[in-house]
Parts: sequence; structure tokens; C-alpha cells
Amino acid sequence: MVSDVPSRVRRMPGLAIPHRMRWPLGYTAAAVLVFLAYYYVIPNLGADGQTFFRNWLPLTSINEALVWVICALGLNIVVGYAGLLDLGFVAFWALGGYTAGWLMSGFFHQVNVHIFGGALGTASGIHISFWLVLLIGAAFCAVWGVIIGAPTLRLKSDYLALVTLGFGEIIPQVFTNGDNIGGFNLTNGSKGITPVDPIGIGSTRLGPFDLVWKYLIFVLIAAVVVFITLRLRDGRLGRAWLAIREDELAASMMGVPLMRTKLSAYAVGAVAGGLAGVAFATHVGGVLPDRFNFSISITLLAMVVLGGMGNVWGVMLGALVLAWVNSTGLPQFGTSFNEEFGTNINFPSYNYLLFGGILVLMMLFRREGILPESRTRLVLHEPSRTDMESLGADMEAPAPELDEDESLKTAVAEGPVIADETGTGTGMGEKV
Repeated sequence: MVSDVPSRVRRMPGLAIPHRMRWPLGYTAAAVLVFLAYYYVIPNLGADGQTFFRNWLPLTSINEALVWVICALGLNIVVGYAGLLDLGFVAFWALGGYTAGWLMSGFFHQVNVHIFGGALGTASGIHISFWLVLLIGAAFCAVWGVIIGAPTLRLKSDYLALVTLGFGEIIPQVFTNGDNIGGFNLTNGSKGITPVDPIGIGSTRLGPFDLVWKYLIFVLIAAVVVFITLRLRDGRLGRAWLAIREDELAASMMGVPLMRTKLSAYAVGAVAGGLAGVAFATHVGGVLPDRFNFSISITLLAMVVLGGMGNVWGVMLGALVLAWVNSTGLPQFGTSFNEEFGTNINFPSYNYLLFGGILVLMMLFRREGILPESRTRLVLHEPSRTDMESLGADMEAPAPELDEDESLKTAVAEGPVIADETGTGTGMGEKV
């Protein structure tokens, strides 16, 4: 008797878990395990155990890696879903960060606005709750996504990449030099805006050392972004993005509004960038313009490509790996190597050499990424014409119908032939 349970479910004996639920459940289980480890287990370890986790897996680096994950998921919507090459995504990260700086600090000391903020009621400036600022930052970046995307998304491929690169350079420069815009200090220039208000949960204010609770908040934000991206991919809008990515001309002929669909991808991706910017501002305690340079856009793109463009879980894995290597793995490896062999090599200075080498190897041997999307894997592994010929495709043998056409053309060119007694042509090519 054949079971009615789908084959995807029957792969795991005793666990009827649908295939599409395994990654979300795995993400939830991993997040819970990390929380329990840092809240209960690691504080009770011996000195050697605590030193190991403090050096190789500090919770600060994990929180920062989650911020990278949120931003990389936004870039994945633009690049992985819609196929729009964006080299200036750091602009939305910066806009979200400065939104938190404006609305969660005493920078605008001329006013006194308090809306469930984390500062004292007598403090000057604008102090709005972190949870409201998340929504405001997301909406603000979505608007800027439409503003930036409207004049640029008419371009394609390399031209689009160059224009987005220009916007990615312009916006951080505006923040760097925004301390005197018509006599008004908008960004405080190179000094940035510090400090920002702590995150408030009810009457509790999270201090700089409440890293475990910040970890839970960043995990929750990342989970919301994952849920949104997955739901959008399975919906009508997501299918339109994928259609544009595969063949823009065919998508337009099928009735997909190209400009509106591209703008929606840019706006939704910008929302994730804004959320990451607000979270990053609370993580580091402020916003500084030198934190939003061009290298961040390249690193984000490397995370998307390394993990697997279009695959949410692959992008998350690529972001976690590269963020950890960049912030903790490479410096700690360099320290251990120098202590062991008595050298003095600055390993963190070679991080882009390492990333570049990894990308070259990935493009040579696994172009689809660590966890590729199914469509991307099929397209990249589809045999080319020369591969088909080498596999024995009989493409040089003439087709019989083509031979008949050629003989007919020859007969017409030579003129009508004289029929013999059997009714067939004489084959002499004689004219009538």
C-alpha cells in the first residue's frame, strides 16, 4: 500500500516535518541554543572555557553578524530576486543609522520630544522608542529607495551598477559633510551622533553589557525579515521579480510592469537596510560616517554571492560566515599564529585578499553558492551547446527534409524536366 505522505516528509523516520519548515525550525533551534549557551552555560564554565568563547565567539560579534544578515537579506531581494546589480546598498544602511541618531539622541537639542524613549524625561532632544524608530527607519528608507530607484532603474546591467555605486558614494559623503548645510547642522559631520538611547523593553533599559537580550532582539528582527522575504518570494510580486531576473523582455511581454516591479524590489530591500541601520546604531551606541564606506557594499554583495543568490538561508549562512571571519575569526587566527610561531603578521589587513580568493574559487568551482536556489542551480548547470556536442549530440548530420528542400530548389533553378513514360523525370535536366 502506497503511503499518502509526500516523499519529502517521509525522508525523516518518525518526524513528519514538511521540507519547507526544516530551515525555519533549524533557525529557531539554533537561536534558542545560542541564547541558552550564553545565558546559562558559558557563564558557569571554567576560566579556559570562558576565555575560548570570549576570544573566538564573543556575543558582540554574533550580534554584529546578525545585523549583517538583516542587511544582506535586503540586498538579496534586489540582486537575488529581481536580478538588479546594486553596488551602493550601504546608503540605506547609513540612512537607517542616522534615522536612529536623529530620533534617539539629544542631537536636536532645540526641541524636547519624548515618545516612550529610553532617556530621562528631562533630557533635551528627540527620544522615541526603539521599536517605533525601527518602523520609521524602514519607512524612511523605503521612500528613499523609490527616490533613488526612479531615475536609475531605467538602466540595465553595468550602467545600473555604476549609477547605484554613485549614489552609494554620494549619501555617505553628505553625512560626512552635513554639519553645515545652509548654516544648519544636520549630521554633525565626521564626529557623528553619539550616544543613542538604549533599547527599552517596558520599564527596562538595556545597557551596553546586556548583550544576550540584544541578541534576542536582533534574532527577532532577522526572523521578521526572513518571513517577509519568503512570503514575498512565493507571492505574485516575488514571481514577477523572478521573471524579470530570468528574462526582462519576456516578463514585459507577459504583462509584468517593469518599472513598478523594480521599484518595489528596491523599496523592500531598502526596508531591510533601514532596519539593519537602526539595529547597528543601537549596537555600537551611535552613528559615525566612516562606518558606511564603499567596502560595506562589496562585502554585502560577497555575502549574497557566497551564500547563494536568491536563497534566503544561503544568504544568511554567507553573511554569518563572512561577518565572523572579518570581525573575529581572522584577527584571532592571526593572534594565535603569531604567538605560536613568533611572527608579527597583520592578518586582518589581508581580509579582502581572502574574500577575493574565496570568490574566485567559488566562481570557478561552485558559481551557484554554498546553498543555491533551485532555479539558479539548474541554470548554471545546464549544459551549453559545446557540452551537448561533446556528449554526442548528432548536430552535424543533415536532416532528410533539408535534402528534399535542396533537391527541389535545384530542380526549380534548372527548369522543368521532361517526364518519361513512367511519369517520372528523365533526370537529364532538359528544357521544355
